[in-house]
Amino acid sequence: MPSSPALETRTADRGTPPLPLIALAALACGVVLMGLLQFLPPTSEISPIRRTISEYALSENKWLFDLSVALIAAGSAIAIVLLVRHRLLRPVSLAFPLFAAWVLGLVMIVIFPKTDWSVGPSLGGSIHRVASLMAFLCLPIAIMLAARAVFAHAPRWRRATQALGAAALLWFTPILVAVLVMAAGGPPWWRSIPLGLVERGLALTEVLAVAALALGLHLRPAPTGRTLAIPPRT
Repeated sequence: MPSSPALETRTADRGTPPLPLIALAALACGVVLMGLLQFLPPTSEISPIRRTISEYALSENKWLFDLSVALIAAGSAIAIVLLVRHRLLRPVSLAFPLFAAWVLGLVMIVIFPKTDWSVGPSLGGSIHRVASLMAFLCLPIAIMLAARAVFAHAPRWRRATQALGAAALLWFTPILVAVLVMAAGGPPWWRSIPLGLVERGLALTEVLAVAALALGLHLRPAPTGRTLAIPPRT
């Protein structure tokens, strides 16, 4: 009793790993590990209000920081590949290089730790700073562009995801204001704002935005031709 191609395709789909869920799991694990750093010595002594996340990489817990960032980069990369595979993101589009800059920036953050100012400035620290800025600025724009395609069937999800992208950009507002105040003769910008809190809020918002895209991919309606079962021929 041979089965129809439609049934074979459906069976194959059931055996395919749920890549959007794998992406979500990687993102969630990355966030949990990053949060755990604040409770483990010696990084538990780092102020989450005043000190940046990258301070963790200057401690004995660097491996845990690197693993956390690597998981977030991997989850993001899986989501981007799925967007391309489902033809929701074109490699020639504006969003694609912005997404790529986000992942590349995260990888560079792992490879090049931030400057250890107890030792002095370094080339690696400068690369880290540029990579961080590139990643955190590029992703919100990519999110807002991609959400239109991913959530074309769900306007509320689309608006919510785009709102996360916009919120990520808004986290830069206090930084910009602090820089302008410093330029006008005020204190150093990194001392006039709770930089650690701002950076953590920015990072969490951006990871949530990527997670929203991955969840949208998981919840997208399957193509009609691949979900209808045709009775087998006898």
